[in-house]
Amino acid sequence: MTEIRPPPLLHPHPSSPRMALPGCFAAFFRRNRVGVNHPEPRYKVERPRILPDYRMTTRFFKSITTCDNFYTDPPNWWLNTDADPPAYSPGDESVIDQKLDELSPLLRQLSLDIHSHPETAFQEIYAHDLLTTFMADNGFKVTKSYLGIATAFRAEFHHGKGGRTLGVNSEYDALKGIGHACGHNLIAVAGVGVALTLKAALEAHDICGRIVLLGTPAEEGGGGKILLLNGGGYQEMDLCVMCHPSTGPKHSANVGTCITVQEIEVEYVGRSAHAGAAPWEGTNALDAAFLAYSGISVLRQQMRPENRIHGTIEGNQDWAPNVIPDYAKMRWLVRTPTRTELTSLVERVKRCFEAAALATSCEIKMNLAAPYLDLNQNQVLGKEFSDVLMKRYGMHTMSRAGSASTDFGNVSYALPALHPGFAIPTELNGGNHTIGFTRAAASLHAHEATLAVAKGLAHTALRALRDDEFFQQVKESFRKPRQDLSI
Repeated sequence: MTEIRPPPLLHPHPSSPRMALPGCFAAFFRRNRVGVNHPEPRYKVERPRILPDYRMTTRFFKSITTCDNFYTDPPNWWLNTDADPPAYSPGDESVIDQKLDELSPLLRQLSLDIHSHPETAFQEIYAHDLLTTFMADNGFKVTKSYLGIATAFRAEFHHGKGGRTLGVNSEYDALKGIGHACGHNLIAVAGVGVALTLKAALEAHDICGRIVLLGTPAEEGGGGKILLLNGGGYQEMDLCVMCHPSTGPKHSANVGTCITVQEIEVEYVGRSAHAGAAPWEGTNALDAAFLAYSGISVLRQQMRPENRIHGTIEGNQDWAPNVIPDYAKMRWLVRTPTRTELTSLVERVKRCFEAAALATSCEIKMNLAAPYLDLNQNQVLGKEFSDVLMKRYGMHTMSRAGSASTDFGNVSYALPALHPGFAIPTELNGGNHTIGFTRAAASLHAHEATLAVAKGLAHTALRALRDDEFFQQVKESFRKPRQDLSI
């Protein structure tokens, strides 16, 4: 995997170019903002008027982000016109259920506050400060700007001596122009809720163990978790969990996998010349880009139907019809169900780019970002989570592969992990990365669904912390080749 180094400990200026790895969803829908009425927050953070320049040491690509968490067809979506909010029946009371119910108003407030202050990759200063203050106020040892990444954080709680370490992830980056259209405000408070309820459970049952909540920026573009993973942020964890909202049937969750994605940036450098007077003196970089584009189009005929390749051609301000273009750039995304298939297909794609350079005598520069891997969902954790959701909260869990891509996929290959998706009610044609989903992510229905899934994750994680035999099964499942979960 290509090495990624953390950016320097600086905050980005809003006008700085955003160079990013492939992330969750594409910000290609309309750019109008959404107004949602929010209560006055208890925890406030003043937004700085001017942010210093953010000059990162590693090359980050401007990318079309790549997530699509739909795990059912639109006719089966939970729409906001479908009657009442979920009527969850937890059955027997527990420390986890009681604590999350107690925290619900504060978590709702945090969620709406983050929702009303959308920040894109590596600019999540408001959310970072809000969440770190909240975790510190609730008894966690907090490290801000963790591992040199300005908007990452680590919040840790340890009870007793020894025990296992649970990792929990919170995301909080938004999409340019359409805000929290992927519901990361809900992911943020789900992580906070799981961490705080497990703290209460460890104390109440006197279980030795450690809870580590990582604030992971730039999932939508930037690979924040990959940076943290390469920097050792997950090294001490025995397992890690998080969740993600989506469309889907009423009161449902999904523990299926997702797809891999590789971003490739290609630059062709030629030589300019007068296109009318002496075109033979030039070397046409635009020709190279179009040959490469045509080569990819031909390659698609021999690709498997589940694979995808798509990209764009970019020039510069010096392009003119009477000048042979001496520079062209292309950005491509290559997607496959597994990382093994990705490696093979990327090599074929690279040969198309190289052939175009050879045919036109252009120089070629090719840069590959670290890929987002498919989700290696832990089967034992997935089955336990599904059982808890059904028995305690009446939620059905399925296992369907989606077209999402997430940097948590890389984490799931490093340690046992679970990343369920869950349905929230939205409007017709209001799936992830639409204005409709932005509105849905601020709804009370979405908050209630998030709490139920957070409870399920907390119960599942608590068993892994306290039950040695169960955790051994989790580890053995992680060592085995991944199979589709059968729920």
